[in-house]
Amino acid sequence: MRTLFLTASLLIGISPVSMAAQVYKWVDEQGVTHFDAQPPQGREAATVVTPSPSAGKPATLPRSNAIGDQQAIDKTVKKQVAEQQAQLKVFCEQARTNLAQLQNNPRLREDVDGEMRRLTDEQRQERTAEAQRQITENCQ
Repeated sequence: MRTLFLTASLLIGISPVSMAAQVYKWVDEQGVTHFDAQPPQGREAATVVTPSPSAGKPATLPRSNAIGDQQAIDKTVKKQVAEQQAQLKVFCEQARTNLAQLQNNPRLREDVDGEMRRLTDEQRQERTAEAQRQITENCQ
């Protein structure tokens, strides 16, 4: 009875080691790395050393802070995108206001070297076309 108990204990104790399979690594013609329990035929493969699990302790992977770092990066990017969208909204509102002024007011004036000068019809048409182009390209 003692021999049977000792044999069973010994088999249970070494079973994780015996269950660990050999792992092979090789690179195919396209440069893709493969891992498998069987080596490829007609090709050289390297044996990968796998650590055996320690008795009584579950295998734990080291926890990295990569998730926290990525969340911080995501938060920063979202903030930058929100700021850019707010600036674009202000630009579009101003461009639409300027376009409305150019289209509806034939007597527009501009400050040139401290002197107010009236826009010619040609200047007004050029600025109207430019404002429409800016709105089309940048505003939805």
